[in-house]
Amino acid sequence: MIPIYICDDDAYIRKAIKEELEKEIMIRGYDMEVVCAEGKPENLLKYICAHKSRGIYFLDVELKGASMDGFLLGQEIRKQDPRGFLIYVTAYEDLAYETFRYKLEALDYIVKGRPSEMFRDIRRSLEVVTERMTGEYGRDCEYFTVKFSDTVRHIPVDEIVFFETGNKTHRILLHGLKGRMDFSGSIQNLETKLGKKFMRVHRAYLVNTEQIDHLDVKDHRIVMKNGEICWYSRRIKDTLFNLL
Repeated sequence: MIPIYICDDDAYIRKAIKEELEKEIMIRGYDMEVVCAEGKPENLLKYICAHKSRGIYFLDVELKGASMDGFLLGQEIRKQDPRGFLIYVTAYEDLAYETFRYKLEALDYIVKGRPSEMFRDIRRSLEVVTERMTGEYGRDCEYFTVKFSDTVRHIPVDEIVFFETGNKTHRILLHGLKGRMDFSGSIQNLETKLGKKFMRVHRAYLVNTEQIDHLDVKDHRIVMKNGEICWYSRRIKDTLFNLL
């Protein structure tokens, strides 16, 4: 799940953005949640520091009565979440260039004008985030994005224990720290997408090497940190020993 944060000093706008996001998440089946909507940047930063993970941030520029504006807030967020998605929602169209001056690498700059246009751009920003995360590979891949039933799920890569081929053709079973999930795919494609952290230890298994606890050499088994078991082939034994 990808957390979404909102910071806007106008309670009416803040509520409207939150409601639009929640409606779009429900309609599109995004694996996202608005976890914090604040008028004060200091409070938002406290929450971010206590719940560190890659997130999506909808920020106003002018935050009345606050110790920082939206651009300075963006800089502080970047210290905690270098690869998060910053989206500015503001009435000041002429300040868009400031995002470049502050080197914030903002995903979008949405102008508060007609509500229908603002909401359209907000919806589009969630679509762009999903597209970008789906296209991430190897070291850049912090979340594994997969379509499950009628929803799009974003699972932290560190929470994946291993993948195995399912009983049906082109079906994969994901074993995670928080449960299992069956989806359409192939081990070969996953091996390419997820990079060196994951190792093909058997034709039926792709494991997260950071989740390996120990090897059962006698039975050619890998015991994972959560207690689950998968098997490795003889040809991969030396590579596994060197890794551990």
